[in-house]
Amino acid sequence: MKTKGKQTGSIQPRKRSFLETLKKDWSLWTFCIPGIILTFIFSYIPMYGVQIAFRRFNAKQGIWGSPWVGLRYFQRFIDSPYFVRTVTNTLILSIYGLIVSFPIPILLALMLNSFRHKRYRKVIQTITYAPNFISTIVMCGMLILFLSPSVGIINTVIKSFGGEAINFMAKKEYWRHLYVWSGVWQGMGWSSVIYFAALSGISPELHEAAKCDGATKFQIIRYIDFPSILPTATIQLILSCGSILSIGFEKAFALQNDLNTSVSEIISTYVYKVGMIDNNMSYSSAIGLFNTMVNLVILIIVNKAADKMSGTSLF
Repeated sequence: MKTKGKQTGSIQPRKRSFLETLKKDWSLWTFCIPGIILTFIFSYIPMYGVQIAFRRFNAKQGIWGSPWVGLRYFQRFIDSPYFVRTVTNTLILSIYGLIVSFPIPILLALMLNSFRHKRYRKVIQTITYAPNFISTIVMCGMLILFLSPSVGIINTVIKSFGGEAINFMAKKEYWRHLYVWSGVWQGMGWSSVIYFAALSGISPELHEAAKCDGATKFQIIRYIDFPSILPTATIQLILSCGSILSIGFEKAFALQNDLNTSVSEIISTYVYKVGMIDNNMSYSSAIGLFNTMVNLVILIIVNKAADKMSGTSLF
């Protein structure tokens, strides 16, 4: 091995070239071919259409025939009265959801992992997993029905105690809480699966040794379980921050009405209205591209910060 230009007694093995590695592991690389082809078709070829954001698109003239306008639509979005409102609503909803929904799956996984009764643990896991298999639109319909001021079960209970019915979906002060906490209920069980997988890799000998030393359950969780899943949690946090402006369109649009638009109008719903309803494809593409670039910058910053603070990062 060469160190600072001097020979040592040990011999460093020759590093294999990419072609040699490909030849040796050709069977494994073969399994990657379908994924590479699909990724190329559905992720890279569509990038050809990104230039619509820089052109005044006309379907008759096609993408290349449409006149080039540069950053006109980006400037138009930044100068529009919708820019501050949509970006602010999106950030508030994303950060609120991240603060609430990120630690709950971790706590659920740690709690159930230390649960003694395996049968009851499986029952709890099944109950928490089940909401994930309800489609977003069906869940929104359930939410609207349960909170209905006339036939909703929540208002029925309120009226039975002498209170007045509340139109929750019409009051903007409730909308964000309903959006975020319904998402926590629907996704916490499924999100905890990856943490269960990380916890399953912990050696049982560590737990046995800790118990022999007199460690309590809380100490086992604090000093063994939590440090073991911390790298996984860091990666999940980086991925979540990388899509902080990409809130799902379906749920926000399904729960939106004229009375809560001031808090429920986010970037994805605005892009849909501009592109599909107003038929302004170039403008909506520019907004979507702006959203993607901001997410990319946030992802790089958070990944760099995580690498410096914990040594764990995506790249």
